[in-house]
Amino acid sequence: MVDKVLNAGGLLLAVADDVMKAKIRVSERHPAFSKAFTSEENRAVEIHDYSTMVIPGLLQTEAYIRALYEMRRPLLSPEQIDEWVAARLARQEILARWPLPVITWVIDESVLRRPMGGWDVHTEQLRHLLKIGQMRGPELQVMPLDRMCHAGMGGSFILLTPNSRPQIGYVAAQHVNRLITDPVEVRNMAARYSSIRAQALGLRETLALIEQILGER
Repeated sequence: MVDKVLNAGGLLLAVADDVMKAKIRVSERHPAFSKAFTSEENRAVEIHDYSTMVIPGLLQTEAYIRALYEMRRPLLSPEQIDEWVAARLARQEILARWPLPVITWVIDESVLRRPMGGWDVHTEQLRHLLKIGQMRGPELQVMPLDRMCHAGMGGSFILLTPNSRPQIGYVAAQHVNRLITDPVEVRNMAARYSSIRAQALGLRETLALIEQILGER
């Protein structure tokens, strides 16, 4: 009933089970809408990701993921870290499917220059990006630091296109996760993402920049 009134296109029905499970959990470290996002991501026919702080989840190496969770505050238990690392790696099975969803990423150059987890972890991560950039299908771009201003100054976000349902948005900041279904807001995010891609480096320039950063170490 609420789904119909809000014209959510079935999304609220899809996440209802996650919401109920979340209510009976003592810990709120893994929000229901984070689960809803990964569920939608897994079924999406298009995934578009703009990232300003970290490497996008689908592109992270295991060591990089672990470094992210180990520096998280409040501290996570070793068991929780292991569980979340495994869960994020499982998400990456999307990249092994055929046919692949339409996938694009735009990463801020500052992310590529931050040695998350130390130089060995960082180097492995950059080399992994080079491999992804050579795959047929996914498109990787970098927003260079020499852009004095650009359409993505408002921060990271993700756009997902479910099969046979309207496009949705997703924003995560300070461990607060939000799925966005309002058509106007999603349309504005999509327009913003188009501008971001137009202002970012192309694939060839992106790979050259990553090689350059690797060579600077």
